[in-house]
Amino acid sequence: MKTAIIGTGAMGSVYAGLLGAAGHEVWAVDRWRAHLDAIAENGLRLEGASGDRTVALRTSETGAEVGTAELVIIATKAMHIESAAEAAAGMVGPDTTVLAIQNGLGSAEKVADRIGADRVAIGVVGGFGASIVAPGHAHHNGWELVRLGEMNGPVTPRLEAIAEVWRSGGFKVRTFDDIHQMVWEKLICNVCYSGTCAISERTIAEVQANPHLWQVASGCATEAYQVARAKDIALEFDDPVAYVRAFGEKIPNARPSMLLDRQAGRRAEIGAINGAIPPLARPLGIPTPYNDTVVALIRGYEQYLPEA
Repeated sequence: MKTAIIGTGAMGSVYAGLLGAAGHEVWAVDRWRAHLDAIAENGLRLEGASGDRTVALRTSETGAEVGTAELVIIATKAMHIESAAEAAAGMVGPDTTVLAIQNGLGSAEKVADRIGADRVAIGVVGGFGASIVAPGHAHHNGWELVRLGEMNGPVTPRLEAIAEVWRSGGFKVRTFDDIHQMVWEKLICNVCYSGTCAISERTIAEVQANPHLWQVASGCATEAYQVARAKDIALEFDDPVAYVRAFGEKIPNARPSMLLDRQAGRRAEIGAINGAIPPLARPLGIPTPYNDTVVALIRGYEQYLPEA
């Protein structure tokens, strides 16, 4: 299947490497010129839980060279979703599916505004622990589940065909009639750890072990859980603190991407994660002091960063 991956950072490189190794025509679309040049010259090296391989990929800085793709995977950070959706629009043909895989809330809706909801599917991915070692070289610690669902409605034959493409690359995949439940279950974990780890510059295990940091982290998760329940989001747990603690205990040494962004001097996708909770909570009368504070601290720090 001809597949374009917009955003070949750490996670996008995992997708590109494994799908390319499975024999699909994969285009890496990214504005990071050094990364694309390294891939074009030597191939993309992917190592870690899936093994160690180097895969030849096609590259494009804007997507203009791709033409029509059967599958477009948007793997950018949430704050770049509008420009990614614009690039994806140029690759859409009659049978194209655009799969949005971002942390937090709102990205798929922005893609649908540009492309149409009937073309959009949603992915929820976690447990990979991916990082960029150097331009053209990515690593991942885990190889966990890829969850897929249509943006609106139950699983379709189209979605099952896309799931088979992922499985051909060795991914473990499940399809869901209600992908929004999966989005929220991951979001509650993200709001627990992402901002708190970034502010404190600590791993997940260190946040869990520190009673002051854990008060903030678990408070963020509890607020998100209360919003989800008030919005009648189906969840498979009743104790959000126990849920996020068990999640974190599986990846104790992980450094969430928001922490990696801070350490690299990059802006983080705080608006789609912790920042998504207060606007939803206010009309419901739910106070969100923990998420409000985490967002204010991250944005206060980022005010001193140079403009991208």
